[in-house]
Amino acid sequence: MTKLFLIAGEPSGDRLGAALMVGLNDLAPQIAIEGVGGSAMEEQGLQSLFPMEVLSVMGLAEVLPRLPDLLRRRDQAVAAIVAARPDALVTIDSPDFCLRVAARVREALPDLRIIHYVAPSVWAWRSGRAAKMARHVDHVLALLPFEPPFMEAAGMSCDFVGHPVVAEPRADANEIAAFQVRAEGDIALVLPGSRRGEISRLGPVFGEAVEALPKGSRIVVPTVPHLKEAVRDLVRTWPYDPIVVTDPSEKRAAFGAAKAALAASGTVSLELAANDTPMVIAYDMNWLSWQIISRMMRIDTATLVNLVAGAKVVPEFLGPNCRPAPVGAAFARLMSVPSERERQHAALASTMDALGRGGEAPGLRAARSILAQLAK
Repeated sequence: MTKLFLIAGEPSGDRLGAALMVGLNDLAPQIAIEGVGGSAMEEQGLQSLFPMEVLSVMGLAEVLPRLPDLLRRRDQAVAAIVAARPDALVTIDSPDFCLRVAARVREALPDLRIIHYVAPSVWAWRSGRAAKMARHVDHVLALLPFEPPFMEAAGMSCDFVGHPVVAEPRADANEIAAFQVRAEGDIALVLPGSRRGEISRLGPVFGEAVEALPKGSRIVVPTVPHLKEAVRDLVRTWPYDPIVVTDPSEKRAAFGAAKAALAASGTVSLELAANDTPMVIAYDMNWLSWQIISRMMRIDTATLVNLVAGAKVVPEFLGPNCRPAPVGAAFARLMSVPSERERQHAALASTMDALGRGGEAPGLRAARSILAQLAK
């Protein structure tokens, strides 16, 4: 029986892994799957080797005290893979953990096919990561259409399988209309990040920026449940009586009902594009981090919509430019000038098409790519 070993280390990877498992079950239900994953993969039948949550650690200060346990989990995963002797190992995102596991497995099982799902962003910075990864990875599943050549140049095969955002559920017309009634105004989405550090740094900037919004605006701030109270405290003094939403269906409705958005840089720009919501992107970090990262960047825009569309249609304010006055002016203009919003709509649509909208679901495409590798 064909056997795969899958490893996901964080919620985004868990969702990718679950969609992949759905695709594999459709195409080859006889395949046995072992590995590490979260609740989404467990719903598809995975019995996780250990709780995925123990791997979901970000930041040097957070990782250091957990390092002994992380190393133990790495060794536990390697031992399980070697014992299982699968036909392929599929590591999903979380490169700090997954690629260390892959390197150890390569030493123990040099002929095992190793596949990594989510190409590193070597097109943006640290291009040497691809060559390093190629030492123990055979094949890559890429989310962005321009990534395969970078992986192939480093010596790995690579298939673009589409971004999961194109398959995520969207609110229907009734849900959108109901949310618009609740908002009682032109909805201005504000998304200051999904981590406490981002919210504490960007929140005050965004709070001053929204002072420039036109009358009749209604600010809506989608967030995750564990940050709900922190976000409520943040927006308490903001104008236009902000609505904080955490329920997934409400968040989908807010995305669909919004006139425009102000968001932190990241994959949220693709979520907004999927809902045809024009946006302004802003992001800042501490001075030293900006000095280092800005010198390492190989691109002139950090917004994924701009990168995929191949044009700077989304205004962005990064690092020293992330200041309330220019951010607020751009957001207010987007909310009040129809031509500014129209200028983005075509790029948002082309971005979604380029990411695989209208084709097979990314999980199914990923499953096809893996099965093709097993057939070689």
